[in-house]
Amino acid sequence: MLLIHKRFSSFACLAFLGAVLLLTGCAATVSTKVTNFNAWPADANGSTFSFTPHKAGDAKELEQSTYEQYVREELERLGLKAAPPGQPGRFLVEVDASGSQRTVRTLQPVYQNYRVFMPPRPGPNGTTIPGYWSADMIGGQYIGDREVARTLQVSKLRVQMRDRKAPGLSAGTAPSVFETTAIYEGGMENLPDLVPYLAKAVFDGFPGQNGQTREVRFDMADQKTGPAGPATTSR
Repeated sequence: MLLIHKRFSSFACLAFLGAVLLLTGCAATVSTKVTNFNAWPADANGSTFSFTPHKAGDAKELEQSTYEQYVREELERLGLKAAPPGQPGRFLVEVDASGSQRTVRTLQPVYQNYRVFMPPRPGPNGTTIPGYWSADMIGGQYIGDREVARTLQVSKLRVQMRDRKAPGLSAGTAPSVFETTAIYEGGMENLPDLVPYLAKAVFDGFPGQNGQTREVRFDMADQKTGPAGPATTSR
């Protein structure tokens, strides 16, 4: 954060803060950080996929199914096909969404507005204009910093895909061929509202470069209908 150690007029400070608020208010975006690891097979196009079975009695079964639906839509968009109900697909997909909070502490400059005494001065026709107290024309003076605590929402979506037809597959667990995690850190947002964006983020540029971490941003044109428009990616 930029700390400004200069004297500003009250008007300049208000104008500066107003400009900041205007910019942040117009920037309705969701920014995610995506980390990708993959060994994606070359013959995967058109293959089937299925999700790992839910645990019996899972209290969040409907919530989990909703998140899997977002992932299913992205996989089908990429050319994969959902396996028929009750049948395992070539790729076993595991979806894990979670949310938490963390506190970030930053320093903000503090300014003090002082009043100054204007001494008496000669007036017209031999009169005297009495002295008075007035706001300092120089403006607020920097007096130090204060610590400000801000709570951030941390939402994550992790997707892992295992290949049941990998070459040399033994009786053990199918090897992982795609692992990715999308993380959102920002204002307080409900996890269900963010998962559609996170699902699009993890498959942006699929399968992507192995071992890469990048930022994927979305415009929140209409939160009710989910992500709108293409992702904007900065490497």
